[in-house]
Amino acid sequence: MNAELPPVAPEVVAAAVESLTARLRKKLDAAIESYAALPVTAADGAVRVRCGEDAEVTLTPGSSGAVTDAAQAVCGCLLAPRCLHRAAVLGACPVADAETLTEPAGPAGPAGPAGKDEKDEQNGSEGPVPVASDTQGDPAPGSDETPAPAPPTPAQVTAAAGLWAAAAAVLAAGVPAAGAVPQAELLRAAHTARLAGLHRAEAAALRVVRGLRGARARHDGHRLADLVANVRELLLTTGLLAAADPDPALVGTARRAYRPGGGLRVHGVCREPVIAATGYGGVVTHLVSEDGRWFSVADVKPGGPARARGAATASVALGSGTLDHAQLSRGGLLISGATLSPDGRLGSGKGVRATPVPGLSWTSGPLAALFARPLSQAVAARLAGPAGRDPKRSEQAARELIGCDLIVVGAAGDQLLARELTPGRPDGAGLLVRLAPANGHPDLAHTANFRRLASRPGLRLRVLGRLDPDRAATLRPLAVGPVPDGEATLRLPPEWQGHADLGYDRIQGAHLPPPEELPALGGVGAVPPDPLAQAPLWRLRRLVEVAVSGGRRAVTEPARDGGRGDGGAALRRTGFRAAADLSAALSAEADRRGRDVFGRTAEADPDRYARAWLAAAVYLTGTERALVQATWEREEAHA
Repeated sequence: MNAELPPVAPEVVAAAVESLTARLRKKLDAAIESYAALPVTAADGAVRVRCGEDAEVTLTPGSSGAVTDAAQAVCGCLLAPRCLHRAAVLGACPVADAETLTEPAGPAGPAGPAGKDEKDEQNGSEGPVPVASDTQGDPAPGSDETPAPAPPTPAQVTAAAGLWAAAAAVLAAGVPAAGAVPQAELLRAAHTARLAGLHRAEAAALRVVRGLRGARARHDGHRLADLVANVRELLLTTGLLAAADPDPALVGTARRAYRPGGGLRVHGVCREPVIAATGYGGVVTHLVSEDGRWFSVADVKPGGPARARGAATASVALGSGTLDHAQLSRGGLLISGATLSPDGRLGSGKGVRATPVPGLSWTSGPLAALFARPLSQAVAARLAGPAGRDPKRSEQAARELIGCDLIVVGAAGDQLLARELTPGRPDGAGLLVRLAPANGHPDLAHTANFRRLASRPGLRLRVLGRLDPDRAATLRPLAVGPVPDGEATLRLPPEWQGHADLGYDRIQGAHLPPPEELPALGGVGAVPPDPLAQAPLWRLRRLVEVAVSGGRRAVTEPARDGGRGDGGAALRRTGFRAAADLSAALSAEADRRGRDVFGRTAEADPDRYARAWLAAAVYLTGTERALVQATWEREEAHA
């Protein structure tokens, strides 16, 4: 993928690939890799890529900034439009999200790409309200009963079945074989799902395509765990929809216009840098209202790390625009005519008026309430509910910021170890928490700040961060401040107004108390083991990940060596019998081969294999989530 190229609608890419002959399709992957590295020329609203002496591909994005029609992509060669040049350039373009293809509805909408944040870039559709079908009505007048949710329509069931089949084929192929042609089939099925109103399935399919591209190109931002999670989400959603499950959460939500929010008074909490794997960068400033509701102002555009650094002090595109993000994170706004997205982002429509007001410290008003609840209770509220049925809503809950007071007790690699400061208990006797950098990019200040904080065991910190739901008792801090009415804590400059944004503000030695003023804690003590790292579930996790990264053939090896390498015995010995059974079933299904009437080996059934993989992946997710929850419930006494 070339971030300099405009995003392209999935159906445009799919149609270009489908128009190629079988001979040209075999050359497509190599051509995409080659053309993605070619220089891009932009002029007069068009983007041009010269693919050879007699071939130049011209892309003319529409008003949305994306190529949404086949006529907006032309090539000058004699074979156009059914040529390799055009299909390869389109294959090198980013895949457009659903909201990119939809124009803002009226002046209340966000101002262009600045309304996007990192999660938009990865997830597509937003909003907590499911889109109802025409058959879902309101309760009858005078009735207290809520009508049962209507099942998906026949068109939605058909679209879900087609998307399941395309996803199952990609899973069986694995990353090495999931090139442009299987991706195009997945994009075509995603477009059909969009037309049928299956927003959650479409968004998951687009994330899978992006993950496949990142894995094949070995992008630095690619994580196999993310690709596995997206494949699991896609298969789970489409499998249930194809079975006519009536749960509205499976349909998902469409991009919704900003709604009127009236008057608001919000207070800045902190800034969060955004560096997305798709080439976007910027900042999100988090805000809290007087009644404790969360809001945000996003400024995320193409540009990557450089854009994220510059956006730290960029003007806030809200109202008069007299504040920058650094000032807003430590100040406040009195807003009239506010417009809000369903997830709390503040829009910048023409009718919005914002007046700067003095900010609050973390020790007063609604900001102080962020640190009033015990850490175990705050985490339990965010991890409540099953993780697999509606992962979008579970993810949104887990991403809500958490505040706590901690004392640093040591370092472990790139992480800090700290214990919760609990009233009535001595320092170092509270819940052990692991603090991991929210972003390890070298252009940001997180890692350097962690090194500074690690140099002061015994330092007391007020921490605001985000739960890491995939690691044992781990928070990813966004900002830190001094513990009120305490000693041995941070000494921040007055202009920072009581907190440091870890991605932007650089903590210096002068901001820390001298080592002799810090209490002696006697070392870290007995660190509780990480149940995820030590549990034999890693054997099942490795098999699930190998299935995605290597395809069906890579999973067959444990079945062909007599079970010596599948770890089933180790799983059973430690009580994970279900994991052992699922591992064995997946390996056996991967090696299953039927025969036709002539005795020849027939093509393997991707449907049964996908169901076996999905069962293992869903079990693994639920079990690991339960283990993570247990680490937040334990209170280990400091030795």
